[in-house]
Amino acid sequence: MVHTLEAYRCGVRRRPLLLFLVVATVALVPWIGFLLVTLPDQYQTRHWRLAWVGFDLALVVLLGLAAWFGWRRRRAAVPLLVATAALLCCDAWFDVVLDWNSPDRWLSLATAVLVEVPIAVLLAVRARTIVTAGVASRELTVHDIELVLGNPSAQRLLTLLGTRVMTTDELAAAASLSREEVRATLRELSRAGYVEAAGQGWRDVPLNLRAPRPEDFAEADRPRFEAFWDARLAHELKLFRRAFRHPERFGPWAQGSRARLLLSQGELRRFADEYLELLDRYQLLHADGGGDGDGDGEVRAVALRFYAFPDDLLTADTDSASGRAVPVDGPGRDTP
Repeated sequence: MVHTLEAYRCGVRRRPLLLFLVVATVALVPWIGFLLVTLPDQYQTRHWRLAWVGFDLALVVLLGLAAWFGWRRRRAAVPLLVATAALLCCDAWFDVVLDWNSPDRWLSLATAVLVEVPIAVLLAVRARTIVTAGVASRELTVHDIELVLGNPSAQRLLTLLGTRVMTTDELAAAASLSREEVRATLRELSRAGYVEAAGQGWRDVPLNLRAPRPEDFAEADRPRFEAFWDARLAHELKLFRRAFRHPERFGPWAQGSRARLLLSQGELRRFADEYLELLDRYQLLHADGGGDGDGDGEVRAVALRFYAFPDDLLTADTDSASGRAVPVDGPGRDTP
């Protein structure tokens, strides 16, 4: 009932805005016709300089804000870039139209076609890139399993480097390893794309490892992949059991949500892609110095998991009266 009421309220808030957009679209059509018939071809006005200087100042402000929010990987950069693209298109339109009968016609046309419109298209199309781009992506390999993910020393170093840049000596002391072992492991991690040198120290590199499809496994590698997935599954179950049974240990650091949605395969794929973009954005927040420093500034490694599967294939219980399977979740979302 709670989810149904929330959905109803969201729908009520959404309908007036949609209605306004439809009415505004329809109302603009006769207004455009009225302007086409009544407006003069020429019109003399004051404050011409103020109008254009103010317009360009607005462009400067939008570009500066977009750069600032983009550096900090805030989602506010996306609408700011789209608004900047719209203003650039307006600038191109008015430059060309108002200069068409002047000696500056071709300069305005060239500026619009070669500069303003291409930049506007680039900003509009690539707006999301400014907050999500920068994470390398490749398939998981046997090399990752044997030499990196299966190496306890490598795991300790990656955990330490996940919070800040550290020198070889600091890593050796914190991980209780010899300097030679740390250097050798860092070289291996660097070749695999997990870490990179940063001044006098080392830092981790955000990296997405995609699981290969079973049919892509070489037959000789299949046992290694299967053993790796079995070990990962056991680790995941152990991790989930601890978190589920003792949520009080985490305090405000524990967040969770589950949902049951009606999705097509394409919608599920887009959902997963957007989730990965969100992960990329937050992976890069501290990697490039864009962290926002909210709260007390404490930074911790947080385990995040995302699973999606057909709900009708997995059931939690059976209806005792009808003998039919009961879905795990009802419609809507549940946030513990």
